[in-house]
Amino acid sequence: MIALLVIFLIGITAGALVERALARRSERGQDLAGRPRRKRHVLRWVVLAVVLATIGLAVGGYLWANSVFDKIEKVDTADNLSHGSAGTNYLLVGADNGQDGTGRAGVEGVRSDTILVLNIDGSKARMMSLNRDLWVTNPATGQEGRLNGTYNQGPANLVRAVTDNFGIPIDRYIEIDFTSFAGMVDAFGGIDVEFANPAIDRASGLVVPTAGVVHLDGEQALAYVRSRHYTEIIDGQEVPEGGLPDVNRTQRQQTFLRAVMDKASSSRNPLTLMRAADDMSGGLRVDDEMRMLDAARFAWSLGRLDPETVILPVVPRTTSGGAEVLELGDGAEEILATFR
Repeated sequence: MIALLVIFLIGITAGALVERALARRSERGQDLAGRPRRKRHVLRWVVLAVVLATIGLAVGGYLWANSVFDKIEKVDTADNLSHGSAGTNYLLVGADNGQDGTGRAGVEGVRSDTILVLNIDGSKARMMSLNRDLWVTNPATGQEGRLNGTYNQGPANLVRAVTDNFGIPIDRYIEIDFTSFAGMVDAFGGIDVEFANPAIDRASGLVVPTAGVVHLDGEQALAYVRSRHYTEIIDGQEVPEGGLPDVNRTQRQQTFLRAVMDKASSSRNPLTLMRAADDMSGGLRVDDEMRMLDAARFAWSLGRLDPETVILPVVPRTTSGGAEVLELGDGAEEILATFR
């Protein structure tokens, strides 16, 4: 509603400036044969029509945005949201309902496959992935386990786990399921991702036949962000990706997110943007303290900022029970401190 009032005031101000300019011309003796006076009368109606059209579009836009925001599920964060000194921290969670079509009845069968902290501080933005295999203490149980396992007790517990284990205060919680993300990609007509070599992942369904910039539709974009067995085709040979699979996957997810943000910010077609927002709203969940103005501010920031990618140092470890997990490496504490 604030935006509506601002637009209205701009329109009224513009009309007043035109009136004043025309009045000055009349005072300078340019009102010959009454023609400028008629022009002034026509311009007055043109300005009024523009103002009314602007107000109509603003009202319609507000009502549409409000209806879309009302569709978004609000989750109880149980007072676990807090504020630090380094701008605003958004906890972005990508939930995977799995390939078997498991629904979101409670949280059973749903996995938080992507956990990312986006910090926006004025004109600067940074994003850092928290690997799902990080070994942490679960606030709900007091037991040690993987970070994504803390989601089993709900989003509020995941927020608390991030704050308790890494000292990062979380201001806002935003979650989207991967299927809705794929729908948003299709609404934008696909995204472009650069590949050093052709690549496949038979588990996720990824098939990239050529190197260079490749256009991905929603289905292939989903296979790209899900990929845990990423394999490149080099000189006709299948070469499994080196390094830590979970770390590599989080880097692909950031590449994907950046591509989506670029596509959204470069789009000038309001119908495309409205369709993308509507397609995504059904798969979104946000904290119950978020208001539409907060969501609009977040969307505006994504459209104008180019977040810096921050890599959290991690190292592999095998637990006493034989689980292959990750723990913080050298220099991690210094990086975490910049998000507090």
